[in-house]
Amino acid sequence: MMKNTNSKQILLKGIPAAPGVVVGKAFCLGSEDMQVERRDIAEAQIPKEITRFEEALIKTRNEILDIQKKISREMGVRHAQIFNAHLLVLEDRTLIEGVISRLKKERVCVEYIFLEVLKRYIKTFSHIDDPYLRERLSDIEDVGKRILRNLRGIRRDILSNLKEKLVIVAYDLSPSDTASMHKEKVIGFITDIGGKTSHTAIMAKALEIPAVVGLEEATAKIKTGDTIIIDGATGEVFINPDKVTLNKYRQQSERLVRREQILLKLRDLPAETLDGHRVELAANIELPEELPSVLAHGAKGIGLYRTEYFYMNRMDLPSEQEHFEAYKKVLQQIKPYSVVIRTLDLGGDKFLSQLDIPQEMNPYLGWRAIRFCLARPDIFKVQLRAILRASAYGKLKLMYPMISGVEELRQANKMLDEVKEELRRRRIAFDKDIEVGAMIEIPSAALTCDILAKEADFFSIGTNDLIQYSIAVDRVNEKIAYLYEPTHPAVLRLIKNIIDSGHRENVWVGMCGEMASEPAFALLLLGLELDEFSVSPAAVPSIKQIIRSVSLKQAKEVVEKALSLTTGKEVEDFSRKKLKELVS
Repeated sequence: MMKNTNSKQILLKGIPAAPGVVVGKAFCLGSEDMQVERRDIAEAQIPKEITRFEEALIKTRNEILDIQKKISREMGVRHAQIFNAHLLVLEDRTLIEGVISRLKKERVCVEYIFLEVLKRYIKTFSHIDDPYLRERLSDIEDVGKRILRNLRGIRRDILSNLKEKLVIVAYDLSPSDTASMHKEKVIGFITDIGGKTSHTAIMAKALEIPAVVGLEEATAKIKTGDTIIIDGATGEVFINPDKVTLNKYRQQSERLVRREQILLKLRDLPAETLDGHRVELAANIELPEELPSVLAHGAKGIGLYRTEYFYMNRMDLPSEQEHFEAYKKVLQQIKPYSVVIRTLDLGGDKFLSQLDIPQEMNPYLGWRAIRFCLARPDIFKVQLRAILRASAYGKLKLMYPMISGVEELRQANKMLDEVKEELRRRRIAFDKDIEVGAMIEIPSAALTCDILAKEADFFSIGTNDLIQYSIAVDRVNEKIAYLYEPTHPAVLRLIKNIIDSGHRENVWVGMCGEMASEPAFALLLLGLELDEFSVSPAAVPSIKQIIRSVSLKQAKEVVEKALSLTTGKEVEDFSRKKLKELVS
């Protein structure tokens, strides 16, 4: 969306991809030349063309492996795994054999044949309804363009050789483009296409570079050398801003840097209110490589260790030893703090390519999380054994996702007891007093948590799903996104019931959903006497500052008033107003 703010300044509005404000000069990255001249060849040249194709595939594979190593060193294994999909494209026998077959039949140069086959793949994927699978189109395009460049002897390494600090402007940025960026020179980037789940957005957050995607017409409106302002929090991009706008955002950028420096000074201080009430402030992670960020931001433990990513982007199931080594590494590095490991949460927007699982009409309501695990003990018990073995090396807690009632909790614990007995017989050490909790993210669990509290050691509130299930709103549907309200009175009442029910049975209650990371809601959760906030590592300093700036009494007064309000907007407006009053 474009808006003229004066005769020169132009404002574009896109999708926020990575937070932060940056002011800089634009560098427009040209789109890939996808035109290849058709060139007929003699039959005797076919073997040579096949050899050229095979050499291009090998060279492309080596390039991607080099990129993977670079990303693994600089950003962690999780982000390097993005390129597993690229490697799978290179091994696609249908694509390879399709090229060779047409080459022999049509007797045309291999780059022309390859481009024709590639275009057919791209057209097929572009018509897929599933937004996640449609975004994987970028994997095919990225690999295809790289193969084509190698066939034509063309190099593209502009981003790794920039001489000054620039804002990158592109129709799209492939994973290998972002991977080759010189982090000291690329200070921000914007693209015409892409969404919050695109690789571009994932990479932007990992690189901690402000970014906006989905701008639609950025490349049409921006020229190399234009002055650009990116606001990665709002999704706003200014082209050739006037002096007033420029000064405003330069000051805002300086304030953000100063604020971050101030907040990081709180790293070693406890999350404690002015009147001495202490809460636990932990972090959410997906892979062990995120631990340096956790420790740097001052989190005191891991409140949610997502484990389904062990199963993604691979053709086989992870072994018990793989699980064990990863869990052990995290426990040893985070000592003396605790780690809450969530068992496999398959389903919804997360699928395993190696399992023959039929597509469901309503995957968020279907065969997922604990339901899947209870139906597949062969997979579930492998993970449970690894978790128990790792528990001998630190303070480990186990949590089941998507528990709907006490029956599922009992079934899961029965399998856990069977695994414990197996380890005892084998004389393998584990923590016999390991805490076992339930993730409360379904309304049925929230309403019966007085029953669950009698059999669980702790609760962790998963607000992402709890909110969408309670209000019946698909949080990724832009048409009804306005209905997704964490402060809806029904949601607040459910959260209050979960916390109160847990405390009556001496069960501690944490929250690992995105609501816990939002400063605007921190006073509410503190006043409801939430025991643990588990947030993204970067959100730890902001939440800690709020907790340390108020008393528990003040937070309870905020909650008392909020619970008397009738709409989510009223609650959110009131909460933000009190936050501004109480926290400097």
